[in-house]
Amino acid sequence: MILTITLNPSIDRRYTLEQFEKGEIFRAGDVQYTPGGKGLNVTRVIQSFQEPVIATGFLGGFSGKYILNELNKAGIDHNFIPINGETRSCLAIISDDGIQTEILESGPIINEEEMVRFKSLYKSFIKDYDIIVASGSLPRGLHADMYKELIRIGKTQGKRFILDSSGEALEYGIEASPFLVKPNKEELENLMERAINSEKDIIDGANYILNKGVNIVVVSLGKDGSMVFHENKIYRVRVPKIKAINPVGSGDAMIAGFAISLIRDYDFQHMLKFAAACGTANAMEAETGKVDRDNVKNIMNKIIVEEI
Repeated sequence: MILTITLNPSIDRRYTLEQFEKGEIFRAGDVQYTPGGKGLNVTRVIQSFQEPVIATGFLGGFSGKYILNELNKAGIDHNFIPINGETRSCLAIISDDGIQTEILESGPIINEEEMVRFKSLYKSFIKDYDIIVASGSLPRGLHADMYKELIRIGKTQGKRFILDSSGEALEYGIEASPFLVKPNKEELENLMERAINSEKDIIDGANYILNKGVNIVVVSLGKDGSMVFHENKIYRVRVPKIKAINPVGSGDAMIAGFAISLIRDYDFQHMLKFAAACGTANAMEAETGKVDRDNVKNIMNKIIVEEI
């Protein structure tokens, strides 16, 4: 079974406009509301492949109730810690030229009691889960080493931990040697504190992470696919060109693909193709954190994996 952790979930509000600029009034042609946060995107993709999964984290206020209601309607198992604060909203404004503008709230402040309750819950039920996936930012009030602590607790019970975060949360997290991390180019630059301008720079950054005891490093390169590092081997994963509708959440779908692959014990190259296909298929959907299984199958046949 798979456990997903979303410590800073949101309601993702997506507005489609004919045009967008400052200081004007516009009417949205299309509006979508989705329970969001990277971990919930991962959860929806995992569930779509009918793998047992449960979501946890923090939820509060009217927004938190909305998310719980939507998870119940979708049949997604969950166990969230209720908080006094209001769960955040994140806005995405898409204009007719395809450009997306995002406004991300920082989220509620988690107090000490809420943090202690979450850690107690986490310790009590991770014994039932084989894969733990922690995704996204940390809400205010949590220490930057929160993921580091959760990884160490999970590893004491032999759990494989996938971490997809950024900034200090990622920097501290890799010190606890999670099983897999998936930085993009910008996140790798922040870790290395220098620009990434070449393939050699990517390799240097990945080796920096591998030397922390991480088993698999996936460096996502957007439409150019990814580079994957594991057991002294480097793989270049090339994905086919598609008509992208909404690329938001593609990294989360890719993480879901890795989690599913580990549960199903896919061989390594099959895992790379499946995870990359999940990420690519997500970009073909209007809804964030959604894939069509037929699209995944078709895309897998077009993905090229090369060992460098």
